[in-house]
Amino acid sequence: MQETKTLAALFREKAGAVSAVVSEVASLSDALAYAVDLCAKKEACQLLLAGCGEPLSDPAAGLCATATDKIIAAPELAPGLFQELETRAREKGITVLGGGMRQHLGGVDVGFTLADWGIAETGTLVLRSGNEDFRLATMICEVHVAVLPLSRLRGTSKDLEPELAKMLAETPSYTAFVTGASRTADIERVLALGVHGPLELHILLWED
Repeated sequence: MQETKTLAALFREKAGAVSAVVSEVASLSDALAYAVDLCAKKEACQLLLAGCGEPLSDPAAGLCATATDKIIAAPELAPGLFQELETRAREKGITVLGGGMRQHLGGVDVGFTLADWGIAETGTLVLRSGNEDFRLATMICEVHVAVLPLSRLRGTSKDLEPELAKMLAETPSYTAFVTGASRTADIERVLALGVHGPLELHILLWED
């Protein structure tokens, strides 16, 4: 137990240093409530709204109207949890997607996932991303909310070698290492967040 607390403290420190928001939840239900509350409080995703203030055809105007809907993407979530998420989101007027991400490449507010592993030394999440909808949900959302069970937290990447070997042996293998929110300094060496992925990363530590 003490080792877990030590690793959790280190993970929180390192993830926080790269702009991740790290919180604790007592249950998966609390994690779902966190994601819905976060989505309800944020502005609707703006990526689809360019030009909506101009005179438009009826079909285009209809598209602009639907673009203001808020969306949570939660591919590969267990059926019971998905249903609970849908129920909570519906009360806030939020749509929940379990698939079909190619049809929503510019309008996902929150991507909700369960992380496979965490690395405390670098504050890194490890995600098994073999499902295309899962990969898209973690890359095109404005805010990524990831639940990390503390039982799956390891000190270093070396400590995770046996589990990683099993994951990478699967073919095709899509394993993502996520450290903090998306960032780049390619343009005039000015740091910008959210250019190649989510603008925010929220990590929920769950003592499973």
